[in-house]
Amino acid sequence: MSMNNSPNVFLDPNANRFQVNIINESHDNNETSQEDVGSDPPHYEETSFTDEAHNRVRISYRPGKRELYDNYLQNGEKTEASLHPYDTHTKMYYLQTFGHNTVDPVPKIDYYRNTGSISGNKLSRPSLLEIHEQLAKNIAVNTGSVERVANGESTAGDETAVSKEEENKTGFVKFGWVKGVLVRCMLNIWGVMLFIRLSWIVGQAGIGLGIIVIGLSVVVTTLTGISMSAICTNGVVRGGGAYYLISRSLGPEFGGSIGLIFAFANAVAVAMYVVGFAETVVELLKESDTLMVDESNDIRIIGTITVVCLLGISVAGMEWEAKAQVILLVVLLVAIANFFIGTVIPTNNEKKARGFFNYQASIFAENFGPDFRSGEGFFSVFAIFFPAATGILAGANISGDLKDPQGAIPKGTMLAILITTVAYVGVAICAASCVVRDATGNINDTVVPGMSCNGSSACSLGYDFSRCASQPCDYGLMNNFQVMSMVSGFGPLITAGIFSATLSSALASLVSAPKVFQALCKDNVYKGLHFFAKGYGKNNEPIRGYVLTFVIAMAFILIAELNTIAPIISNFFLASYALINFSCFHASYAKSPGWRPAFRYYNMWVSLFGALLCCGVMFVINWWAALITYAIELFLYIYVTYKKPEVNWGSSTQALYYMNALDSALALTTVEDHVKNFRPQCIALTGAPMIRPALLDITHTFTKNNGLCICCEVYTGPRKLCVKEMNSGMAKKQAWLTKNKRKAFYAAVAADSFREGVKSLLQASGLGRMKPNTLVIGFKKDWRNATATQVENYVGVIHDAFDFELGMIIVRISQGFDISHVLQVQEELEKLEQERLALEATIKENDFEEEKSGICGFFKKASTLNISKHETKKESTINTIQSMHVGEFNQKLLEASTQFKKKQGKGTIDIWWLFDDGGLTILIPYILTIRKKWKNCKLRIFTGGKVNRIEEEKLVMASLLSKFRIKFADINIICDINIKPHKESWKFFEEMIEPYRLHESCKDITTAEKLKRETPWKITDAELEAFKEKSYRQVRLNELLQEHSRAANLIVLSLPVARKGVVSDYLYMAWLEILSKNLPPILMVRGNHKNVLTFYS
Repeated sequence: MSMNNSPNVFLDPNANRFQVNIINESHDNNETSQEDVGSDPPHYEETSFTDEAHNRVRISYRPGKRELYDNYLQNGEKTEASLHPYDTHTKMYYLQTFGHNTVDPVPKIDYYRNTGSISGNKLSRPSLLEIHEQLAKNIAVNTGSVERVANGESTAGDETAVSKEEENKTGFVKFGWVKGVLVRCMLNIWGVMLFIRLSWIVGQAGIGLGIIVIGLSVVVTTLTGISMSAICTNGVVRGGGAYYLISRSLGPEFGGSIGLIFAFANAVAVAMYVVGFAETVVELLKESDTLMVDESNDIRIIGTITVVCLLGISVAGMEWEAKAQVILLVVLLVAIANFFIGTVIPTNNEKKARGFFNYQASIFAENFGPDFRSGEGFFSVFAIFFPAATGILAGANISGDLKDPQGAIPKGTMLAILITTVAYVGVAICAASCVVRDATGNINDTVVPGMSCNGSSACSLGYDFSRCASQPCDYGLMNNFQVMSMVSGFGPLITAGIFSATLSSALASLVSAPKVFQALCKDNVYKGLHFFAKGYGKNNEPIRGYVLTFVIAMAFILIAELNTIAPIISNFFLASYALINFSCFHASYAKSPGWRPAFRYYNMWVSLFGALLCCGVMFVINWWAALITYAIELFLYIYVTYKKPEVNWGSSTQALYYMNALDSALALTTVEDHVKNFRPQCIALTGAPMIRPALLDITHTFTKNNGLCICCEVYTGPRKLCVKEMNSGMAKKQAWLTKNKRKAFYAAVAADSFREGVKSLLQASGLGRMKPNTLVIGFKKDWRNATATQVENYVGVIHDAFDFELGMIIVRISQGFDISHVLQVQEELEKLEQERLALEATIKENDFEEEKSGICGFFKKASTLNISKHETKKESTINTIQSMHVGEFNQKLLEASTQFKKKQGKGTIDIWWLFDDGGLTILIPYILTIRKKWKNCKLRIFTGGKVNRIEEEKLVMASLLSKFRIKFADINIICDINIKPHKESWKFFEEMIEPYRLHESCKDITTAEKLKRETPWKITDAELEAFKEKSYRQVRLNELLQEHSRAANLIVLSLPVARKGVVSDYLYMAWLEILSKNLPPILMVRGNHKNVLTFYS
């Protein structure tokens, strides 16, 4: 793109900075460009124009000229030192975002990386606050960083370049899809089964059912491959193979359980493959009569030597291991080709006697149907063949060593399945078309003239193998496991193929087990195994994992009882396949927006079918091994769930939790509330939950596992600071609740006043039916020292709760709830202690350096002495602060803050149910008594009544409580509530409200009216007289509470209601003060006058 740099435009000093000029994208000269202006639609670009036109740079992206442009940027006339971040007169202006002077960044992959990304460093984009708020005038800009700031970059970009340079220097080996996935999967899938068991399988099942056996196995592996491809292409895949895929999809519980048994299965598989190799070698030694000791011990000796050699190749590095795999694949391919060539080489009499007649239609027809013998059936034959189809995870298991795991794993795995399937089917059909089921091996067993063949293909071809029906024969598909060697053009190549198949599979398993195990240990799912997480060398090789795998493999080689363990290992692999399929289904079913696999050829229901198919195949292969696998997996799952590793991988399990919660919440909205299902759903005005733990504890006691609890905090003050503080503390405070096992939510609002904030919370908190119905608030103990506005806000909150038809609980304890100053002192002491420890560490380090420096350290004594003096001074400061603050620690306050955490001893909960509020006053204490900490407390009921009807009132209350199925220890009818309180008590009340009285009756009307206007919050004489009886009642109730409930563990009391706009705030606070003064912990409760109890079923 070239800019129209007309001199008239650029030199005009009055030109507008944002003047729009027509530009063009032609690569011809200006004359041509001007001719084309009328024909092509114009392009527009915002530019800025000034007097300094000669400093302008004309940026052109013409073909072939880019290197000139880059060179100019590096060697421009204007140095970076002269740049300013808001300099629009320089070349740097054009390098900023869209040509504008802004810190708003363009989209870039580095902003989306994880912190520990190995492919590049994570960059931090400017926060929304930095872009949204006014730009600070004192921004410090580093020289030469203008272009990085303009594009949202930072010095981390340079670090990324450095890390990549280091990566190139160290020669970090990464494999492509062919060498990394295709070769490994083909080698692992092609096992000894191809050479020594496939002919027997096709002999038993016939060509038709044999292809179905192969097809069914391939269906399982293909469905798993498709699911794995979907998961692999849904984000960057790191090391860990099947464990990584499952754990990141289903979470650490499934991933941790399957990862451990999958790594163990691979370790034992090394022993299985090595023993298979050793058995073949021992057979050769046996034929040549050169056994070292005996068969069993020879297998152990050869197996040990083989494992040591394979370990050496693995430890040498992935590059050497990959080269070895390629060589083994070449040998394997030559062996397979050798078999196919052998089928077309004309046979001889010896091979004919052994049942090989080249391709014959009669043999194909005879072998097409099944001929199960020795108790074998379709599923037993399938169980024997299926392990030959496994090995599709060989490429995924080294996902950390692949250049592009997302592209390599799907492509390599699916192509490997296709190629190996074609080979299996081809070998099966060719073998069954050339070789009869039974043959004697005797070249003299030819057909006698006049003999009836009875449809036998061997008979029609001139050989009589009829005696195989009555006695065992050694040759043919059913009897000879070396059919491929016999058919092949050169027999020893088949033996080499067997060696290649066993060694390659053993090598792949020997590499897979440590890689998967290392990834598992790095995630610290099992803390005791973190020792094995360490890697060595340029490829971060898990040397410790290799040694562990070697030890496990050696143990099983020496045991040599692999026939028992083999079915369990096969089931371990199948369990992995099942979970990979289930992971794909689960991720799709959770409908998370983050599930966006690039591989589109999958279906969630097909993946679920694949998972069920894998589970079914497990039982087909061996039912007891399947049960053992499930039992081990279940045990590990429960263990990981119990330990709860601190990881968050955004698994589909989390997404499904959300979906279930959302669906349940929506379903709940369609259900009408019913009194039988009422439960207290509370907003607790705790502020930060750690500041008022006792208020949270008592609320949590009657909401835990029963109702909703929301800890709320209101931030007041300058909005900008409040919002910043609120946003930064949300996660921390919710984490505190979780860490302290409080089943509650944290919510906060920023508002102009406390009352406005609470009003917002009362209206907006909750979701659907899960909305708060009760407000829990601590008693304002300092109301007499607070401002009139603070008292008005506090009482206003109570009025607002009643306006919104919420129940109200005011909690009071003698020491108060707020322990913030105690926490502050503790935090200061912890900081000082950390500083002291850091200082000690520094001194020790300096002393160590002195010892190392020898005589030179003599000259450093003075500095050490200075440090020691500084330390002494610091310690004395710490001691002074400690002695100063220890006395300030209010031990009673700390004890009071934890009183509701402790188990309550035998005692009573006294319920003063004076007014019917719908039953909340009786329901809250009942819920408390069914909790473990309060179960030893009995309920005592106190209610008002008449002197002449005490027994009748008791019976009525007992009948009501029995209908509500609420157990109680005692019922007390209080008859003297309405008598006047003692003079001392009333005098105390009058003295308490004296500072807040207006005393307008003692003043003239004008002065009284003026005082009312100036101090509308004060208590008037008229108001005090109007509510004198009610004031008497509150004072008298305190006397009765002192008399009857002084020894109670908890008091629950009906909360008096003040009429809005009639009772002043200070008079109401005085009522609450006198009512609850000098008492055990007290809950003043008032329901919303809707039934929360019912005696109907």
